[in-house]
Amino acid sequence: MWLWLLLPVAAASGWWAARSDALRRGTRSDFNLSSHYFKGLNYLLNEQPDKAIEVFIRVLEVDNDTVETHLALGNLFRRRGETDRAIRIHQNLIARPTLSRAQRTQALLELGQDYMRAGLLDRAESLFQELLELDDHVVPALRQLVDIYQQEKDWDKAIATTQRLATSTGQRVNHVLAQYRCELAEQARADGDTARAVRMIEHALEEDTGCVRASLLQGELAMEAGDYAAAISAYRRVEQQDADYLSEVLEPLTACCNALGQREELIDYLQQAYARHGGITLMLTLAGLLRAQYGDAQAAEFITRQLHTLPSVRGLSQLIEIKLATSQGEMRDNLLLFQELAAPLLRDRPAYSCRHCGFTGKSLHWQCPGCKHWNTVKPIQGVEGE
Repeated sequence: MWLWLLLPVAAASGWWAARSDALRRGTRSDFNLSSHYFKGLNYLLNEQPDKAIEVFIRVLEVDNDTVETHLALGNLFRRRGETDRAIRIHQNLIARPTLSRAQRTQALLELGQDYMRAGLLDRAESLFQELLELDDHVVPALRQLVDIYQQEKDWDKAIATTQRLATSTGQRVNHVLAQYRCELAEQARADGDTARAVRMIEHALEEDTGCVRASLLQGELAMEAGDYAAAISAYRRVEQQDADYLSEVLEPLTACCNALGQREELIDYLQQAYARHGGITLMLTLAGLLRAQYGDAQAAEFITRQLHTLPSVRGLSQLIEIKLATSQGEMRDNLLLFQELAAPLLRDRPAYSCRHCGFTGKSLHWQCPGCKHWNTVKPIQGVEGE
C-alpha cells in the first residue's frame, strides 16, 4: 500500500521542482498539477491503483530533476515482480531525447534487467551488448550476459564473456571456466563426439587442476572405452582434488578394480583413504568388500568398531542387514524391528546440500539450482549423511 502513497508524493515533488525552476527562469510552468494530481488521488481513494499509476507517471514529466524518480519507480516495480510496468517506465525514459548519456545508459541497464526478469533474454542480450559497445556499465552488463548464456546453455559464449569479465574485474574464474568446458564435454559426449569430449575435459583440467567433475567424466569415458587402468587413475585423482567427493567414485572405482582382478589392491587403497578422510559411503563400501572377501563376521566387526566413533543411520542399517543373514528367533525379530525403525530415517532424505545457500536435493548438481554458484553442492555430512 505504501507504494501507492509514494507515487503522489513523487509526482508532487517533480511538479514542485519544475515549478521552482520555472519561477527562477521567470516563466510559467507547463504543469497542470491540480487536474491530474487530484484525479490520480481520486483513483487511489477509489482503489483503482492501475489508473492512478498512469496518471502520476504522466504528471511526472521527464527532466533532469525527475529521472532518478522514474528510475526508482521502475526498480520498485521490478522488485515487486511487476515487470510490465517497469518496462514501460524505462522505455519511456530511453525515448526522451533530453537525457544525458549517463542517464540513458543507466536506463538501458535497468531495461535490460527488466527484460531478464520477464524472461525476454534476446531483448536483454541486445541491450547489454549495446552497453558494451558504448563502453558503459561494462561489468554489470557482462555479468548479466554470462547469466543469459548459462540459461541458454551457450557455453562457448559463456566462456568468452566470463574471460572478458575476469579481465575487467581481476577476479579468478578458472573453476567456472572448467565447468563450462565440462558442459561442452557433456554435449559432445551426447552427440557421440568422444574425441571432442576428451579435448574439452583436458581443457577443463588445464583451467582448474582441482576440477572433480572433469576427473569423473574422464573416468567414465575411459570405462566406456574399456581402459580400466586409465579410469582408475582418473577416479583416484578425486581424493587429491576434493575428498568430499570420494563417495562419488567408489562404485565405478570398484567396478574397474573388479574388472582387472584388483580387489586386494582396492581394499588396501580404501583402507588408507578411510584412515585419511573417513566418510560413511567409504566405510560401507569397504565393509561390503570385506564381507565378500572374508565373510560376514569380519564385515560386522569392522562396521561395529567404526560406529563407535562415527555414528551413522546408514551404517546401522548395513550392520542390521549383515546380522539378519545369520540371526534366528527373537534376535531376528528384534533386528527386523530395528530395521523397520531405521527405514523412515533413510527414506526420501536429501543426499546433497549447497555450502553457499543451503539448497538440498537427491542429485549432484555442479551448478546449484538455488543460488547458481558452481562447485558448492556436495554430499551431506553427519549422522544421516557422510
